[in-house]
Amino acid sequence: MKKVILLLSALALYQHWDTVQRWLQPPQANQPGQVVLYATQWCGYCAKAREQLASDGVQYREVDIEKDAAGNATFRALGGRGVPLLDIKGTLVHGYDPQAMRAAY
Repeated sequence: MKKVILLLSALALYQHWDTVQRWLQPPQANQPGQVVLYATQWCGYCAKAREQLASDGVQYREVDIEKDAAGNATFRALGGRGVPLLDIKGTLVHGYDPQAMRAAY
């Protein structure tokens, strides 16, 4: 009987692993005035956004939504449908848009 309970518990834990990870590693809150880039490594527009932020001298925190489950959950909660998504001091910029990026910072 103990083995069955253990097996069912392991199965439930496996099915809800994303929730368990969010409990263990809660998403980092975006600090006021902080710039966060939600991106992937393979995305060309994400690379352009990185270059734009670097050339403008903007410090930012990057979240790889494919490697960071908590970051992916935050990305989806912000309405992310594609990358890059920038959270610039509370203003969301969907996609690579240099004019919108500069207007937000």
